[in-house]
Amino acid sequence: MSFALKIGASVLALSVAAGSAFAQDIQIENEDWWKEAGAQFDGVTLRGVTESTPPSNYIGDVLAPKFEELTGIRVEVETTSWDQMYDKAIKDMEAGTGIYDMVYIEQDIVYAYLARDFLVDLTAALEAQPDLKSPNYSEDNFTTFADNFRGENGHLYGTPMEAFIKVYLYRTDLFEDEEIRAAFQEKTGRELEPATNHADYAEIAEFFTAWFEEKGEDIWGTTAQAHTGHPASWYEFFESVAPTYGVYDWGIDPDNNYAASVENGGTMNSEEAKAALTWWLSMRDIAPPESVQSTWTEVATTFAAGRAAQGLVYGENAAWIATDDTKSRVVGNVGVALPPLQDGVLEEAEAGDGYIGYYDGGAFGLPVTSNNQDAALLFMQFMALPEIQEDWAIAGSRITLDSTYDAPKVQEVNTELGGYYDMLRDQGYLFKGAPEYAFHAQVREATAPTFYSILTGEIGVSEGLDQMASIAEQELTDLGYRQ
Repeated sequence: MSFALKIGASVLALSVAAGSAFAQDIQIENEDWWKEAGAQFDGVTLRGVTESTPPSNYIGDVLAPKFEELTGIRVEVETTSWDQMYDKAIKDMEAGTGIYDMVYIEQDIVYAYLARDFLVDLTAALEAQPDLKSPNYSEDNFTTFADNFRGENGHLYGTPMEAFIKVYLYRTDLFEDEEIRAAFQEKTGRELEPATNHADYAEIAEFFTAWFEEKGEDIWGTTAQAHTGHPASWYEFFESVAPTYGVYDWGIDPDNNYAASVENGGTMNSEEAKAALTWWLSMRDIAPPESVQSTWTEVATTFAAGRAAQGLVYGENAAWIATDDTKSRVVGNVGVALPPLQDGVLEEAEAGDGYIGYYDGGAFGLPVTSNNQDAALLFMQFMALPEIQEDWAIAGSRITLDSTYDAPKVQEVNTELGGYYDMLRDQGYLFKGAPEYAFHAQVREATAPTFYSILTGEIGVSEGLDQMASIAEQELTDLGYRQ
């Protein structure tokens, strides 16, 4: 086991099993300031709700104990499922019950929260109370991902706590195996290398599935986040696959009366969208059998279990897949590459006219309904201190401050990850978060049943996307966006 691998595994293990003890080792600058600032909130308990992800678990296991040690303010972080997290947060803010002082805001839902005035303007709050402003906190330290959580006034409405791109992971041990490489070249006439386009990706996937089927081994050529009744599959297509074919922002054009159908100027049911969905379904059909019930979590565990040669995997899982031998069977054998793309898509992304995949992440927001806003402001800043970022970056494959990229441990693990952190820093601009739609959830929910029907074969790709475009336009009309 390499030094870098030891660090990655130990951080992950400690953050779960010995968070309180590990928190003692974090050295915070200006500790006296934090103690004095927290003294006025003696006895206060902050409560937060978030999705159970590696970065979120690190907050509860490591950062919360350290914050309490510094300030005396207790922090209870409730980690739950994706759907429950949203349901609890929204119901609390709608009812004004003030149960939560912090809520996880995923990049794709923040615009709906801002439209409903759910969140405290963090920039303004700290300007109004300079005595609560930490000397080591600065909005300027954030990466450009923080822009996803700014309002029209440019102010910050959430403290970014995770940020990652969805990348193409592949098994280096399989791609570099001499017997496999020779067989692939004999069959295809080309070298076995990570795919840069969909045709090559499909050829590699088909080869590996057939190769291991013949050998009687449970390894397939690709993963697929293709659950037939969970939003994860809808997101997989619209935010990760469709853009690689040049279909952006779900195929909806806000500048053209929010058109979704080709007939009205949209691209949700365009030939490119239909080609993308047809390709993706063909990959699902040669993926592990659990793919039809896989969300973002199961895709990661499938790859970590060594059951797929390649796949599109959320970057938040990249570090533990590549470094934690208590959870992953492919430690030391993980490569990273850009997603396969159609001709012209990369050029459009480089020019700022498109994007090649999903830049995901989230922030902790402070609800206007919180009864402990001042104390919560302290914790919001604490999560953005440079000195706590290094181990957090390793534990959750996330980076929210520019300075973290150069941290020694991050650079060590970057090698084990095949340059994932380099890609995030240097090519992250090619990826994009969800479109800035306040109607995000409504359109997803309106079109998802038809999408699931396509996945189960009840309706064909072409007819199904035609119906989805029509449904989307009707929903946008009902909501008042289409005139």
